[in-house]
Amino acid sequence: MANIEVIGLTKKMLSEAIDQNTYWKDNHAPLPKGKAIWLVSNDRIEEDDYCGVIGYEDNKMISFIFMFPDLINTINNQINKVYWMISWWVHPTYKDTVLGTYIYNEAVNLAGKQILIKSYAENVNTFYEKQPFTVISSRLRHTVFFSLDPSMLIGRFRFLKPFKLLLKSIDTFVYFVIRTLNKIKFKKRTKELLYDYVNQLDDDAWKFIAPLCENDLIHKTKEYVNWQISNNQYTQTPISNKHPYRALQTGISNNIHIHNLNIIKDNEIIGFLSYIINFNELNVKYFLVKEEHNYDLCVDALIENFTTVRTKFMFTDDTKLSNNITKRYKTIFTHRVHKKGLAHNDTNLDFENSEILNRDGHFY
Repeated sequence: MANIEVIGLTKKMLSEAIDQNTYWKDNHAPLPKGKAIWLVSNDRIEEDDYCGVIGYEDNKMISFIFMFPDLINTINNQINKVYWMISWWVHPTYKDTVLGTYIYNEAVNLAGKQILIKSYAENVNTFYEKQPFTVISSRLRHTVFFSLDPSMLIGRFRFLKPFKLLLKSIDTFVYFVIRTLNKIKFKKRTKELLYDYVNQLDDDAWKFIAPLCENDLIHKTKEYVNWQISNNQYTQTPISNKHPYRALQTGISNNIHIHNLNIIKDNEIIGFLSYIINFNELNVKYFLVKEEHNYDLCVDALIENFTTVRTKFMFTDDTKLSNNITKRYKTIFTHRVHKKGLAHNDTNLDFENSEILNRDGHFY
């Protein structure tokens, strides 16, 4: 390991790398270039703040930790800087070496131990049990299926691969039936609604959103939410197989984009919805409703959008939302995975009363 180099990547360094196309010449990039451009556009991040740590061997990337700063609402209405640790990747060749732990510790130290982790893979559960972290959020991640989704079934059960064509035919029929039944329901319920699709929030939208996010773990401003829901972070690639690189982070696809909308009834905003589409997946980023009596209506709006864009399954960490959908609409099944959010013990948080919501740290 004599030729290994570990580099802390600041916002300034990332900006320079974008100008020089440093990380996007070869087959494997740490993150999509569009995601990097979006990241450095965030005024909340200062020039010397760290956005990641990269490990090299002879100029070849062998490890990457994706992280970047954010602001949290803390005790006594203070606003403090923390670093999200988004992902932690080590090349398979170095999986059983000390490199992974070394680069992880380097990232923690560069962030001044002010680390938040929204969720982590189960294979590192034992590792985190031995680290100075506290669980601040325990929640279910729901994947609601409206079709059989043959690709996901085959991915999980490899013995089904020879039956791929048969599964596709069955899925086409099942999806048509589910979609038709759900359309009958939401068509009646949403006929008085309007959807104001927006690229960024105006004052009226922010006036609606601001009080609903006032007590969030992450400090929300109009500028911050506009940054978080920006389509600039996604890169559409109509001819995907000729794109010059692949990235460790999500953000490149021949069908990936975000939709943001104000849900309007009687000329008033009753809800705000933001969701990402990636192939057959719809991932809910924001689902905000002010009045409880409008909650079902806003769920109806979500299902109308979901059905119209022809996605087949939905991700959300919002249990109330997931339960409402499965109770009031036809679905195939819901897969639930238990996720834990962590904070380093040196982070300035009220550990007993802090909670990571679906929209906090949602940088998919």
